[in-house]
Amino acid sequence: MPDRSEATRRAARLDLDERVAGALCDRLPLLAERTVTAITAEVPSYSGTLTGQMRDKIENAVQIALGTFLQLIERSHGPDPSTPLVPALEAAYALGSGEARSGRSVDALLAAYRVGARVSWREMSTIAVRGGLTAGTVAEFAELMFAYIDELSAASVAGHADELASVGRARRRNLERLAQQLLAGEPEEVLTHSAERADWPVPQTLTVVLLPRTNLRPTLALLDEHTLESGDDLPATGPGEERAVLLVPDGHGDRRRQLARILHDGRAVLGPARPWTRVASSYRRATRLLALGIAHPADHGPLDTERHLAELLLGADTEALADLRAQVLRPLAALPPATASRLAETLRSWLLHHGRRDDVAADLFVHPQTVRYRMGQLRELYGDRLTDPRAVLDLTLALAAGPPAL
Repeated sequence: MPDRSEATRRAARLDLDERVAGALCDRLPLLAERTVTAITAEVPSYSGTLTGQMRDKIENAVQIALGTFLQLIERSHGPDPSTPLVPALEAAYALGSGEARSGRSVDALLAAYRVGARVSWREMSTIAVRGGLTAGTVAEFAELMFAYIDELSAASVAGHADELASVGRARRRNLERLAQQLLAGEPEEVLTHSAERADWPVPQTLTVVLLPRTNLRPTLALLDEHTLESGDDLPATGPGEERAVLLVPDGHGDRRRQLARILHDGRAVLGPARPWTRVASSYRRATRLLALGIAHPADHGPLDTERHLAELLLGADTEALADLRAQVLRPLAALPPATASRLAETLRSWLLHHGRRDDVAADLFVHPQTVRYRMGQLRELYGDRLTDPRAVLDLTLALAAGPPAL
């Protein structure tokens, strides 16, 4: 803070009669009381809140502020020229910070200052005029007082803004911590405590959404305001494709369709809705689907895990799937590769079309007689296994994702 503020400079030019200064000091308690009464009557945010000990505390603060104002005048002409503004401004800063913590807006705070300045000046000017001060001195007195109020209100606004910024940073940290704990699958009691600490309203469900960070801000603007964002990105899946992780509240039921529309054309991956304390399973499923490298739908909608459950199931253990394929296709191993590949392709289509020869032929773009011939070969190779439910299940699982390269 500068050594010589505007109020200090104006105080140095003011020639205030000692009798008037004394009269002002004597009226400080009454002036403080009237100031607080006016504030509670005229500023809705303070109506009914400044009572009891709180009112006494505020009246005392107003009295100290006005007393500092008078000290400012006296010291500018006395043997001690040091300014008493530093403690006064620190107190004003603390007042602004406290009002922010109390939930009152900066507009309410400034309105209180305006009312306080008006009431204070009305009382002080009456005493000044009665004391015989000249019109010029009264005008200088007014300029000094309002310069002083300006500096106090500016300090309070700074305290209010800094407190909100501090609270905002703390809440963002708490929300990020909560998101990380949710994705890590922390116990319910830990999650509940963190949600309370972050002042985050607990939803019924959470749905994980993965999307390129370049699409994050426009997407967030359309989502629920309580959507959580993980502080960590997923590894890039392509050039410039760092993916953000969002946890969207209550995106279940009919709201899932609405969520899908919001994510349209956003290259997003949409996990399943889960009870909010178990959203880690939604995260695991969405990341597994992303890792499978499945192309996004042609209609530009999100890659929805609910539409790819079979691929997720088959891709859960790729080594087991490879072993199963090798096992069930062993009867084809001795054939030439091209023949084995055609028979494997035919067997897959036959299983998926439940043995309907015409459908298999249409799927493979061959004549039905060709299908009949190939299935005859397969029955010779597999024997009774083509009618054994367990063997048919193994064959279906092994070939469902497409015939392997043989």
